[in-house]
Amino acid sequence: MLQLGDQAPDFSLPTGSGSTFHLADQRGKPVVLYFYPKDDTPGCTAEACAFRDQYEDFLDLGAVVVGVSSDSEASHQKFAQKHRLPFPLLADTSGTLRKQYEVPRAFLGLLPGRVTFVIDAQGKIAYIFNSMSGATDHVSKTKEVLRGLVNNAGK
Repeated sequence: MLQLGDQAPDFSLPTGSGSTFHLADQRGKPVVLYFYPKDDTPGCTAEACAFRDQYEDFLDLGAVVVGVSSDSEASHQKFAQKHRLPFPLLADTSGTLRKQYEVPRAFLGLLPGRVTFVIDAQGKIAYIFNSMSGATDHVSKTKEVLRGLVNNAGK
């Protein structure tokens, strides 16, 4: 089980815009990596739009925001366009990244789980939030953690 302080598993995955996202390329800045069950479902849409609506706050904190589900690149592209999402959505169609990050299934194992990781500028896991309910809580809790990272880095 991944723990706080562990090195975040490195990965490369395709985005809905046709590029490839490499975690290693993000070193030097914190990364918010949020796993969600499915594009265009009510909870996942609320979560994505909450990240969108507060995206400037994440940029101000120097963070990169990335969403991950098992949906296809085409699905991600439609979802991102429909809701004007300014951050990449990664297509983990095989579920490999979900397994690497040990994201549990929810609701009797029927749905992929909703877990958010904050990875610090050195690539270590600084925060893990696992909750299927309260999808938008992931956004506010993540911002609190990022503020702490920024304040601690300035000391």
